[in-house]
Amino acid sequence: MASDQIEQAKLGNLIRKCRQKRRLTLKELCDKAGVSVGYLSQVERGNATPSLGTLAQIARALDLGLDYFVTRPKPGDAVSYADQRRKFSISDTGVTYEALSTEFPGHELSAFIMNCPPGFQSETFQHEGEEFIYILSGSIEKSLDGETFTLREGDSLHYNGMTPHAWKTLGDTPARMLWTGSLVVLQGAQNSRLPGQRS
Repeated sequence: MASDQIEQAKLGNLIRKCRQKRRLTLKELCDKAGVSVGYLSQVERGNATPSLGTLAQIARALDLGLDYFVTRPKPGDAVSYADQRRKFSISDTGVTYEALSTEFPGHELSAFIMNCPPGFQSETFQHEGEEFIYILSGSIEKSLDGETFTLREGDSLHYNGMTPHAWKTLGDTPARMLWTGSLVVLQGAQNSRLPGQRS
């Protein structure tokens, strides 16, 4: 396969993933973007390359900027240096996050270090995707579909996000854990929330 055909396939696959993530049918996206179903189907299969103007229409219909499809990330953007890591909190729960992952077209994983204060307890929630947690220090009690697990330093848990889950910090010391999952938490679906974030 020629290099331009490879790029076409990558772009088409990326558009299809974005459409499916937003739960849009091919026709729904076409109606929003003002392109024909037959043409967009060809694009998604890698058999046609849209013009920049048409790609902009598709991006707009997906609530994305054109640069999402045309920007090439630099290798250095993938590095997360400990002393330069972006840290933030979302609400007044006391949970703080350290961003480990980067964003690039087509990425599916997000990763954070979560710092959780003593006494924190999350709500029970579920979502599409999967999650993996690894306890770096402290301990938590994780509830997974009604079954509870006590996790301490060095323990881990990998589960389907559709399984109802909740957790709380145990003891008088903070818990620190690595969280990674296929849930896109900082962009995309409006209902996506960071792990531990209350509504």
